[in-house]
Amino acid sequence: MGACCTRSCSPQVAVLRWASPWQLILTALTLVSFAVLAASTAAHAQTFTVIHNFSGGLDGSEPSSGVTIDQAGNLYGSTFEGDAGTGTTYKLSNRNGGGWVLQPLLFFNNQSKGVIPYDRPIFGPNGSLYLSVGYGGVGPCQTYNGTGCGAVVNLQPPITPPVSPLVMWLDTPLYKFTGGSDGGNPYSGDIIFDHAGNIYGTAFNGGTANTSCPGGCGVVYELVHNSNGWTENVLYAFSGPDGSHPWAGLTFDQLGNLYGTTSTGGSSNFGTIFELSPSNGSWTLQTLRNFSGSDGAYPYAGLVFDAAGNMYGASTSMGPNAGGTAFELSPNGSGGWTFSILYNFTGPNGGLYPGPVANLAFDSQGNLYGTTHLDGAFNFGAVFKLTNTGSGWTYTSLHDFTAGVDGGDPRCNIAFDSHGNMYGTASEGGTGSPQNCVGACGVIFEITPH
Repeated sequence: MGACCTRSCSPQVAVLRWASPWQLILTALTLVSFAVLAASTAAHAQTFTVIHNFSGGLDGSEPSSGVTIDQAGNLYGSTFEGDAGTGTTYKLSNRNGGGWVLQPLLFFNNQSKGVIPYDRPIFGPNGSLYLSVGYGGVGPCQTYNGTGCGAVVNLQPPITPPVSPLVMWLDTPLYKFTGGSDGGNPYSGDIIFDHAGNIYGTAFNGGTANTSCPGGCGVVYELVHNSNGWTENVLYAFSGPDGSHPWAGLTFDQLGNLYGTTSTGGSSNFGTIFELSPSNGSWTLQTLRNFSGSDGAYPYAGLVFDAAGNMYGASTSMGPNAGGTAFELSPNGSGGWTFSILYNFTGPNGGLYPGPVANLAFDSQGNLYGTTHLDGAFNFGAVFKLTNTGSGWTYTSLHDFTAGVDGGDPRCNIAFDSHGNMYGTASEGGTGSPQNCVGACGVIFEITPH
């Protein structure tokens, strides 16, 4: 999957497209999202609805992550734009039941500030949005029509309230990765904050170059704010046997330890689960799990905690049914962790990374939710629910994608609003023109329980 998580990925033939001003204005005036599909299934007791079809215009195309929800119920997300452009960030609002309207917040068209977001924007302690972008900025990393090894960016509304949807938000790069010892290409992991407002995340590449990873196996980093701006501290640089190429973000426990996954590396090169513990100004890594293939492989998803301190995650591939696994890590009382598989997903024959790519999520009853990338009834992914029955976990499909008007190939987390409605994105399908989107437009969907 690497830097491009699609069925077809050809950055060498990408064409950067920009519409004329008249096209932009016409697109902005008609950017009203509408539902093209509503499928109610009595057995599953929920309704699946597409609430926005990406078009490849102002709204972008190919969302490669999920959405963030504010207290008013607005959705915030980003588009990767496949091989067609340099990405967008957007806000989707429900106008008092009158339909969903998408407002573009930023076009990532300034190569020097950073381009091509793979993750969703996250609200920081000051109420503004933060996200990482995989390319642009500085450094030799090359993609599409430019170079640069990515950045962490802050987004804020314009100082003067906009009078047009074409007035973009202000983007400020906090740190630009060089692709060297500081890391490079922070891809899909949500950034997180500590109580002091410092930022933590992962970079897929860079760090210490070695025979396992000529360009570096990736790093865990911290950004600390001071009077001169933001300073990066590399907390850990992976070397291969201890894991390599972290795709997901990090999770704190209550003691300040960090947890995450690496998509490859480890004893079998199928990825790892790790813990980083602070001590006397440095951080010590402990590998909690080396994936072997039989228990899953290539964990692109990160980790989430339940109230009892157990961790949950997923692998994208292999396992008994060749579709990845959902797993739990429980403290064993002696300082270690007990690993157990909750569910084995069934993947399509030959499908790359068919299982969950993004983090799982809990509802208020302790059920787990997520998406699979390529499995499901039609091999275009699914939205699922895992229910703990006391004697095991039961899988329920909430929607099986067809790659038609309902979308396909989701790589997103599931986000809940205050009413229990679920939201996510699918990277392909929808009603957008494949010519505008270079084969992948995508959708934003809502699942409403009955």
